[in-house]
Amino acid sequence: MAQNRFATEIYFDLNDKRKIPALGLGTIPSGDPKGVKDQVIAAVEAGYRHIDTAWYYGSEKYIGEALRELSAKGVKREDLFITTKVWPSFYHSPEKSLDKSLHDLGTNYVDLLLQHWPVCLRGGEDGTPTEPKDKDGNLLYDDDPVTGEKFIDVYNAIEDIKLNTDKVKSVGVSNYSIPKLKQLLPNVKKFVPAVNQIEYHPQLPQKDLTDFCAEHGILVEAYSPVGGPGAPVIKLPYVNELAEKYDVSPNEVINAYHILENRSVIPRSSNLERIQTNIRLPKLTKDELRTLYQIGVVKPTRYTNDPWGYGLGFRYWKGDTLSKNFD
Repeated sequence: MAQNRFATEIYFDLNDKRKIPALGLGTIPSGDPKGVKDQVIAAVEAGYRHIDTAWYYGSEKYIGEALRELSAKGVKREDLFITTKVWPSFYHSPEKSLDKSLHDLGTNYVDLLLQHWPVCLRGGEDGTPTEPKDKDGNLLYDDDPVTGEKFIDVYNAIEDIKLNTDKVKSVGVSNYSIPKLKQLLPNVKKFVPAVNQIEYHPQLPQKDLTDFCAEHGILVEAYSPVGGPGAPVIKLPYVNELAEKYDVSPNEVINAYHILENRSVIPRSSNLERIQTNIRLPKLTKDELRTLYQIGVVKPTRYTNDPWGYGLGFRYWKGDTLSKNFD
């Protein structure tokens, strides 16, 4: 069999004429956030050039430490692609959120700034509490998550940062459904989102959303590509069958599922060896890609069901009784 290509060699075009590496490293800490430093170093030394993070994750200062070490080893900042995000409790001050991230990361710009969710949570001036709740445990919003439109103002403020400063190269969104995109797009000031980052894997079919994004020039980026805790997606029999066929890991099959369909993907792992070896790109056939997709059509499963996603209009969101128009 022909030698596999490397996923780290693939880049995609964004709608603002910039490029994004197809394979990135997710940096939500699975345990002690200090471990993210070594994860980033391992990834970059293995060829990754895309680091995905967020103020909400609490790991950005450790990424900053990694970037300083890598710089000392000759890795140039301009050769890396760094993403951060504005959390919903910081909706009122996107630039302040960004400035906190830049300080911790030790850089004067990010390559991509995303609106983390299209909702507005009741956070204070410093963005805390990040998950504000009333005495009954219900989330506190500053705008209705179903009918509200303040989230559009948040995106417009993110556009202004790109327009008026040198702190951001590209802007985009995360966790945007078709209904939310339909609300946003007619109200964009200047920059159609370059990226929409969503949960996506073979158990979660979302062709309608990916098609909608493609029609509007928005690149889809897959988070949680192997599912929730325990990485259930890599245990699927067909995924393992393909891994054996192509002599790669199940994780690499999942990366290929996205990259070969022109989606970027940001797997995360605390296992340094897995990070370093998760870079081959098996050339799955169109039939194999279709078969992987059909797994979710038969039995759809979403692993991210956070309550701040209620009412956004996503399919298969457990606990969401607000999105009446979907299953």
